[in-house]
Amino acid sequence: MHPTVTRADASDALWAADLITRGLESQAPAVWLVPPRARRHAVLSTAIRASMHAALEMGEVLCTPDRTGVAVWLPHDGDPWPALPGRFDARMDEVTAEFGDRFRQLVQLLAAHHPAEPHHHLLFMAVEQNRRGEGLGSALLRAHHARLDAAGIPAYLVSGNPAARDLYARHGYRASAPILLPDGAAFWPMWRRSARTSN
Repeated sequence: MHPTVTRADASDALWAADLITRGLESQAPAVWLVPPRARRHAVLSTAIRASMHAALEMGEVLCTPDRTGVAVWLPHDGDPWPALPGRFDARMDEVTAEFGDRFRQLVQLLAAHHPAEPHHHLLFMAVEQNRRGEGLGSALLRAHHARLDAAGIPAYLVSGNPAARDLYARHGYRASAPILLPDGAAFWPMWRRSARTSN
């Protein structure tokens, strides 16, 4: 029996941002982005919270009812990044503080490699560490993939975690050459064709 997946709402933004941050903060790209360990969680969680609110407004956020897993999706019509609501860019500059230049450099680097074909972008996915291996990540992926496959829409993500990269590969994603940050930390761009168009 597959774990239950439901759609998140604004009340889920805080815990989801914290879960995503805890999943990302020890990865090499996050260490480059916010080098001081004592500052990293606070800066990343604030930035991710801003992204969460944008995704809740414009995309789809899926979660498990017990708040142990979350996946954040944004639709893309072919532009490197979708038009985000309100003062999103200004808000990100505020919350990233003295690390703003690194955040902007990261966004520019990822945008330069972003596919032009319309797709849905898995912006973040995270599962509580003590629940990994129970199929929660797979359930979150299957829930959205079913919708994408029905509509013939491909999916894209960028992973800085080799273990997560392998999970995504099992769900039909194919990795391209890694995107390297200035210190050598790697992101793997991954593309998934919809089941409807893969034959």
